[in-house]
Amino acid sequence: MTHIPVKDTLRIALVGDYNHDVVAHQAIPLAIDDAAAVLEITADYDWLATSEIRSSDDLVGYDAIWVVPASPYKNPQGAFIAIQYARENAIPFLGTCGGFQHAIIEYARHVMGVSDAAHQETDSTGRMVIVPLSCSLVEQVAEIELRPNTLIARAYGQEKISEGYHCNYGISPEFAAELEKSDMRVTGWDEDGEIRAVELTNHPFFVATLFQHERNALAGRPVPLVQAMLKAAKD
Repeated sequence: MTHIPVKDTLRIALVGDYNHDVVAHQAIPLAIDDAAAVLEITADYDWLATSEIRSSDDLVGYDAIWVVPASPYKNPQGAFIAIQYARENAIPFLGTCGGFQHAIIEYARHVMGVSDAAHQETDSTGRMVIVPLSCSLVEQVAEIELRPNTLIARAYGQEKISEGYHCNYGISPEFAAELEKSDMRVTGWDEDGEIRAVELTNHPFFVATLFQHERNALAGRPVPLVQAMLKAAKD
């Protein structure tokens, strides 16, 4: 599914293994189209399978990168390459669900010095920074409290939101305490204080959420973070 961009069109890389049966994958094109219409810009997108990403050269020319849900990815390294490229080159980045989890691992490995940071769903060795949630969030909707004066709070225009999930894994409580000391700022929590959103303080726009806000587009509702990502790419 490749869309040919035209002049003055924003190019968005959707990194993940496309599957029409995945609800989030159905929603993402609608979310991008709706956000672009609100901003009165043209935004195009390419689905990049993780198996197709072998180096940062595969991301050159994109104005924003979105690592999408539906992990485990066929080639996790492809997702890590995309995340690192966006982080190091100030390219607007959005990660949802699996994208959130892999953004945490990439940052732990390459910035925080946890070289063996791992995901308990797919890895058998290493330090598990992504572990099973205390309660499954598959097809659940829950409230999230947002940290004031952050990218995500400004995008939503409020500090309490309700969003849907489809996941079983999140940040290890032990690693969460270390994350708070880094530039990967925790910006969203559930009612039990568990991390649901993060953003980089030293990056123009780098936001990752465990929840799948893109699903709102299927119901015709706005998707504020996609609007914010496109605006950052445009600016």
